Amino acid sequence: MSQESHTTATSQSTTHSAESQTSDPHTSTSELHTENTGDSNPILDILATGMGDHHGFYLYDKKIISLPYIFYDKDQGLNFYPNADAVNAGGIYELSHGHPVRKDNPEQHPAIDFSITNFVFLQWMGFLVVGALFLIASSKAKKNKGKAPSGIQNLLEVLIVFIRDEVVAPNLPARPAKRLLPYFLSLFFFILILNIFGLMPGGHAATSALGTTIALALTAFLVVNYTAIKESGIGAWFHHLLGGAPAFLAPIMVPIEIMGIFTKPFALAIRLFANMTAGHVALLALVGIIFYFKQLFGASVGYSVTVPSVLFSVFVLCLELLVAFLQAYVFTMLTAVFTGLAVGDHSHDEEHHH
Repeated sequence: MSQESHTTATSQSTTHSAESQTSDPHTSTSELHTENTGDSNPILDILATGMGDHHGFYLYDKKIISLPYIFYDKDQGLNFYPNADAVNAGGIYELSHGHPVRKDNPEQHPAIDFSITNFVFLQWMGFLVVGALFLIASSKAKKNKGKAPSGIQNLLEVLIVFIRDEVVAPNLPARPAKRLLPYFLSLFFFILILNIFGLMPGGHAATSALGTTIALALTAFLVVNYTAIKESGIGAWFHHLLGGAPAFLAPIMVPIEIMGIFTKPFALAIRLFANMTAGHVALLALVGIIFYFKQLFGASVGYSVTVPSVLFSVFVLCLELLVAFLQAYVFTMLTAVFTGLAVGDHSHDEEHHH
């Protein structure tokens, strides 16, 4: 995993660092990777400075594109900058340790930061990949109507049927299940694609950022409560806050139930974030053993642990592939369960009456 502020794995001299800064006039010092001395550990640098969220799209230490900075202040309005150099040259803001501050007041940050980071960029890529996969599968399904599905169409149909029959249908009444199936399918495939991005060589997992998982949890929160109110009615939704207890227990039960409404999506966000981050930290730790042993015992010992370190890393990577599918399934399943619990028995009773 590459990092805007992390060091390159190979040792490079200070002279080469200065040359690299002058050779590319479009690259600012705030965007450059700091160069390592021979005794540094690039893995520790990655762990110390974050897990890959920065204003540039990188593969390993190679910058592919700069991502824009977009700031809003009441007195300055909306300002767009294509790269870090443009921010510093704009006269309004400057980057201090990678964070924007006002030049007239270094303690003041922009009121709203709309800047595009690599995790946002990966989410856009996720949208495009999921959309492209389903367009291809849909086109093949129309062409091969009446024939057995194959290739990508077969793979997607298997996953779609699994989510429909094993995740959504058992947990929700028939009417909301049918209406919300596109949402649950989008949720599953979007998380899955983002997780897989993180396993690609030089890639990042946007789901290892709290911002991403919290946004996903917020959509789940809105879907759960909107569906409950739509299916059961606002009165039943408020009655549900009693948790089935008598009315005189309302001062105790209502705060507990309200807390539960918010802790459920919070748990979804933390679970996905923690699981995806833990896997990448484990991979980095295994690779970091090579550099750590080299620092302590010299190059020969460091190189001697390369083979077992790489073998264990491959094993963890295979395990991470399983986790990528599992976490997408767990997030989707729990969202469906929470939605079903929020709707309650009211919708089931209505279906029996009809």
